[in-house]
Amino acid sequence: MIFRSALIGLLAMGAPLLAGEAVDRANRAGEVLDEVMMTPESSIPQELINKAHCVAIVPGAKKAGFIIGARYGKGIISCRAPGNEAWTGPSAIRIEGGSFGLQIGGSSTDVVLLLLNKSGKDKLLSSRFTLGGDAAVAGGPVGRSAQAQTDAQMRAEILSYSRSRGVFAGVSLEGATLRQDADDNEELYGKPVTPNQILDGELAPPETVQPLMAALNRYSRHEH
Repeated sequence: MIFRSALIGLLAMGAPLLAGEAVDRANRAGEVLDEVMMTPESSIPQELINKAHCVAIVPGAKKAGFIIGARYGKGIISCRAPGNEAWTGPSAIRIEGGSFGLQIGGSSTDVVLLLLNKSGKDKLLSSRFTLGGDAAVAGGPVGRSAQAQTDAQMRAEILSYSRSRGVFAGVSLEGATLRQDADDNEELYGKPVTPNQILDGELAPPETVQPLMAALNRYSRHEH
């Protein structure tokens, strides 16, 4: 546990060095969505984004290790505003996780999560939660249609995807944890705010993250 915590800490050390990093990360998340959806044959099926209650994007999550492996990343989540098909402004999140085993080397991976129902959002707002433990997760299908979903994918509360070295595919992220990031939310909104205020649609999306909001609106239609 000590070694795992130390490794995650090393990966996180550079996070606060640049001013405006949370805003840059949010708009990079929009770029990731653009890049993923530009190739329909290997993109997230449109119908799944349309049905998603929330979308989380973690650009450049880190995985590194020597004997002990660890994941660490910071990104955003946006949900459907209650009673409104519009996407809420982004709320900052962290993804963390580790595993033991013979692992040497490192990589940087974009992660996309689709939360398919309100339960996933409620669990995230309550505290941090574990993918595959507190919420059923499965690697999501890619391509033009979601009709080829497996039973596991159809039962999952969350569908997970990753992109590394240009390859985008469904991936299992069981064991990773998600939690809210209060410091980054304060940077995004210019004042202390709560994740509930953001994801319940009580706050307008900041002008600084309009590229992200445009990307979310570009690739989704409301089907609830």
